[in-house]
Amino acid sequence: MADTLSQAEIDSLLSALSSGEIDTEELNETPEKTVKNYDFARPSKFSKDHLRTLKIIYENYGRLLSTNLPAYLRKNVQVDVMNAEANTYSEFSNALSNPVLLGVVNFAPLEGNIVVELAANLGYAIVDRMLGGFGKPLERNRDFTEIELVIVERILEVCTNLMVEPWESVEAIEPHLERIETNSQFAQFISPSEMTAIVTMNIKVGDTEGLMNVCIPYTCVEGVIERLNTRYWYSAMKQDSSGAYKDAIEDIIDYAKIPVRAMLGRSSISVNDFANLQTGDVIKLDTKVSDELNVYVGNIKKFTALPGAASNSYAVRLTSVIREEQ
Repeated sequence: MADTLSQAEIDSLLSALSSGEIDTEELNETPEKTVKNYDFARPSKFSKDHLRTLKIIYENYGRLLSTNLPAYLRKNVQVDVMNAEANTYSEFSNALSNPVLLGVVNFAPLEGNIVVELAANLGYAIVDRMLGGFGKPLERNRDFTEIELVIVERILEVCTNLMVEPWESVEAIEPHLERIETNSQFAQFISPSEMTAIVTMNIKVGDTEGLMNVCIPYTCVEGVIERLNTRYWYSAMKQDSSGAYKDAIEDIIDYAKIPVRAMLGRSSISVNDFANLQTGDVIKLDTKVSDELNVYVGNIKKFTALPGAASNSYAVRLTSVIREEQ
């Protein structure tokens, strides 16, 4: 709450107004409203929330790349999402250099294609690594040969298939790499004035570092643009994780193999006795023949059992289950 003026302050203010020390026009002045220019040639179809959601999606995608690509390249791979911004496709295509690696990805069932640009030095490093080299780029760029393009295409197909999981909270997609272009002049896949969202990722393969840009046209995601927000994305992700992930983890655990051992008993002997053990010697244990044995799953005691035999093999018959509270 504002402080109340005293009578002395009120008198001082009135005298200042009457003497002209304070201009009444200055008191009546109001600041001018700022007007933001709107470019009708470049309407901002992607809001900040859309770009923020795309960045989250491709951060998840970057983690998948870091996990899966080392299996093919046998090199450590680090992926960092730098930013997500909205630009016209002409601005994206004009920034391309020659040679360039452009993967045209069919984003079915969404309409249209997206474009994945991979830095040329990363392409040379991938080829060198796949052919048994150290993964070093060329000192001077040149056009890719047909054999090199086939090698790069296989890696881009892996990268394309990894987009399924990050996008499943928005739409169940079935991406397919249609072709690779190396000349930026033939990169006019959509209208130059079409608005696109460009997600930039920094990829480091060993000591080689370069950029990967994912260009997503608005027409491609127009049908699911309402789902491209953080609130929907997180809620869908939470719903999916409650059922599908639980079932998948349970299936994996069901087939996991764990060691099970039955402890007949324990004994302590001297090193001299151990060194002089002979066939037929008897070692006395701390258990009786009628005592139950402890059965361990891994290193945890889980059951008690009685010794026996089954089909010419030693066996135990479980008598009780040891719970955690016991």
